[in-house]
Amino acid sequence: MTFNPDADISGGKASKRGRNTGIAVGGGLGVIALFVLSQFLGVDLTGLLGDGGGAPAASDSSLEQCQTGADANENVECRMQGASASLEEYWERESADLGFDYAGPQAFILFDQATSTGCGSASSATGPFYCPPDQTVYIDVTFYDELRQRFGSSGGPLAEMYVIAHEWGHHVQNVLGILERAQDGQTGPASNAVRVELQADCFAGAWAADASTVPDDNGVPFLQPISQSEYRDALSAAAAVGDDRIQQAAQGQVNPHTFTHGSSEQRVRWFETGFEQGASACDTFSVSGSQL
Repeated sequence: MTFNPDADISGGKASKRGRNTGIAVGGGLGVIALFVLSQFLGVDLTGLLGDGGGAPAASDSSLEQCQTGADANENVECRMQGASASLEEYWERESADLGFDYAGPQAFILFDQATSTGCGSASSATGPFYCPPDQTVYIDVTFYDELRQRFGSSGGPLAEMYVIAHEWGHHVQNVLGILERAQDGQTGPASNAVRVELQADCFAGAWAADASTVPDDNGVPFLQPISQSEYRDALSAAAAVGDDRIQQAAQGQVNPHTFTHGSSEQRVRWFETGFEQGASACDTFSVSGSQL
C-alpha cells in the first residue's frame, strides 16, 4: 500500500529505542500477556515471568526524519510512523461509529534486538507484540525479514502494516475489555485465545479497506487505494503466521488442540471479513466453533 507522497505522517506515535542490554524482568506478566507476546511466532515465553517491579525507563528518540508519505514509501521505520498515524485516525473515527471511547496506545516502540517493557524483557525473537500493562506496541522491524525468509510471506508494505494493524487491534480490544478473555488459559481452534487473535486480524482488514479514505490533518489521505497485489501480500502474511503452518515447520506435525492464534485459513478468512464488511463484523465471540 503506497502512501500519498504529500501526506503528513509526523503525528504518528512511532519512536525508536536503541539496544537495551540492562533489562530487568517486570512483574505481573499474566496469561494474557504470554498469549500476546508470543504473537506470530508461537514462542514459549514463560521465562519472561519474574518477581521484579516494572521495566526500567528507557530513552526513546522521535523519528524526526519521518515527515511525509514519501518518507514512508522509502523507509520502513517511516512506514511504521505513517501506519501509526493512519491507524490512530481510523480508530478515532471508527470508535464513534461503534459507540466506544477510544484512546490510543501510550507508545509504539521500534527496538533493536532487545528491550524492556511493562511485560518484562523482550528480544527480536519475541516478534511484534502489544503489552497491555504499558499499553504499548513493540516491534523490531527485522521481523519483516523473518516473515519473508522463515515464514514464507510474500512481504510488501501492506503486509508490514498488517502486522501493526493487528497489534493496534489488540490495543482496541484492551480498551474494550475484550483482551482479558484469553486469560482462561484454554487452547484450541475455538478457544478464546484464538478468538482474540482472529478478531485482531479482522480489525486489521477493516482498517486496510478504509485506509485510503483516512486523511491527515490537512485532508490528504494517508494512503492510496489498495491494489490486488498488495491485498494478496496481506493475505500471505496472515497465512504465514497461522498456528498450523508454524507447527508444521517447527515440529513436522500439527496439533490443533494447542492452537492459540488460529489456522492459516482462519486468519486469512477473518482478515477478509474485516476488509469486506468492516469492524462491526468482527465479533469472533458470537460465532460457533464450526463457523470460526
